[in-house]
Amino acid sequence: MDDWPYMAWKRRSVAKRWQPHRDKKLERQVLARLRDGGASASDLGGAKVPGNWWSWSPIKRKLESLLGIGVLVCRRRQRWRRIYEIADDAVPTDFLYDAHDADCHAELVRRAARHLGVATVADLADYFRLRLGMVKPYVDQLVPVTVNGWDQPAFADPDALDTPPRGRHRTTLLSPFDSLIWDRDRTERVFDFHYRIEIYVPVPQRRHGYYSMPLLHGGRLVGRVDPKRLGKTLVARHIRVEPGAEAAMKVALEEAATWVGCDNVSVET
Repeated sequence: MDDWPYMAWKRRSVAKRWQPHRDKKLERQVLARLRDGGASASDLGGAKVPGNWWSWSPIKRKLESLLGIGVLVCRRRQRWRRIYEIADDAVPTDFLYDAHDADCHAELVRRAARHLGVATVADLADYFRLRLGMVKPYVDQLVPVTVNGWDQPAFADPDALDTPPRGRHRTTLLSPFDSLIWDRDRTERVFDFHYRIEIYVPVPQRRHGYYSMPLLHGGRLVGRVDPKRLGKTLVARHIRVEPGAEAAMKVALEEAATWVGCDNVSVET
C-alpha cells in the first residue's frame, strides 16, 4: 500500500486520456452505490454485454476508468471478480496523497532496484512499467556494476551490495505469471533459462506444453513440467529436469497437488 503515493504519475496520465470521456451522471451513480461498501460489476448491473471477451458494459467501463485514475481501488476478488471500493475508504490515511512526477519516478527506480538487486535500465523500467526516459535520470542513485554475460550496463542497489546473501532457497513450481520470471528477457539473463508461455501456441507447435511451469530449486531454474488436474490426480506432462533434479521435481509436484485438492501425482510418459 505504501506504493500508492508514487503511482500518482500513472493515475494522472490515465486521467488525461479519459477525462474527455467521463460520464459524470453514471459516475455519481456508481460512487453512491459503493459508499455502502465494496461491490463487483455484476453486483452493480453486470460486467458484460453481448459480443466478444472485451465487450464490457457501461458500468464495467466506468468502474475500470475510475480504478485507473485512482478514485476506486481493488483489494480483493470474489471468484475472479474484482471488488471495487472507494479509494478514500480503503487506502490508509498515511498513504493517501499524490507525489509529484519526479518524486514518483525517483522513488520507483529506488524500489525497483531494491527488489531486483542488480538490473539494467530496461529491467528497472519494466518493474513498475515506467518508460525508459523516466528511469535514466535517476540511475545515478545506484551503483554501476558489471555482470558477466550481460551486454547492457547494469546497476545495483547500494544496500544490496552491503547485505550478505540470505541463502534461503525454495523448491517449488512457478506460475508463468510469477514475478520472478515475468520479465522473460531478464529470466534468460539471470537463470540462463529460456521460457515462454504456450497457452496461445497451436498444439503441434508447442515445445513444453499448455501451461508449462518452471522448477525453482537451490536458487536456480532446473526444469519444467506441464501439470494438469484430472479428478484427484495431478498429471505431470512433458517433464524435463537437469540431472540430479529429479527428487526436487517430485517434491514440487507433491506440493503443487495440494494446491488444487489432489491426493495423487501421475507422470505421463
